[in-house]
Amino acid sequence: MTALFTLEIPERDGGEIAPGATLVPDWLTREQQKWIVDRFREWVRGPVPLRAAKVRGHEMSVRTVCLGWHWQPYKYTREATDVNGARVLPFPDWMIRLGRDALKATGHDAAAIRSYTPDTALVNYYDAEARLGMHQDKDEISRAPVVSLSIGDSCTFRFGNTESRGKPHTDVLLASGDLFVFGGPARLAYHGVTKVHESTAPEGCGLSRGRINITMRMTGLDG
Repeated sequence: MTALFTLEIPERDGGEIAPGATLVPDWLTREQQKWIVDRFREWVRGPVPLRAAKVRGHEMSVRTVCLGWHWQPYKYTREATDVNGARVLPFPDWMIRLGRDALKATGHDAAAIRSYTPDTALVNYYDAEARLGMHQDKDEISRAPVVSLSIGDSCTFRFGNTESRGKPHTDVLLASGDLFVFGGPARLAYHGVTKVHESTAPEGCGLSRGRINITMRMTGLDG
């Protein structure tokens, strides 16, 4: 669908958004984006389908499929006991390599890169109406960095502080192919998505509408 009005993606400077948080625009090529979207279409076929998690009894507007470990508020399990009881798909080796490449691209040292072995990914799908409230990624034992990849429509991503959901915060436009990594002093920063900009997915990314966001993490869990 061609929109009458589309958001013109401005030139964006990468670099440090906050201490420990770094943006790399256009990190994934269009070919890589399309390949990942093809994998996403495989993942949502199951064994655990794409679903909206319930937080305090209310369904999120974002829908999620998980790899490695299944996230449900506020814990990780191997089986999706809140969906259909099926075991989640394994965490792919290629994503471990991609995560290490992401740390290299954001200036982490060799020891941090070598030790980075993400074992879960939350793969979120946003339609035009989806939002994600300010929250911390704190259900993991490990405090290794979170690697975030965006494909499809752009969004306004709000990156805040570690103390509260309020100010100070920085609004960042995340576009298709962008990499965002946060760790160290920013690892427990509150963050969320305030708006999805409809009809901004670039041609060739594999997604005609909506947004896919992959966040890979190290849980620090055994089993």
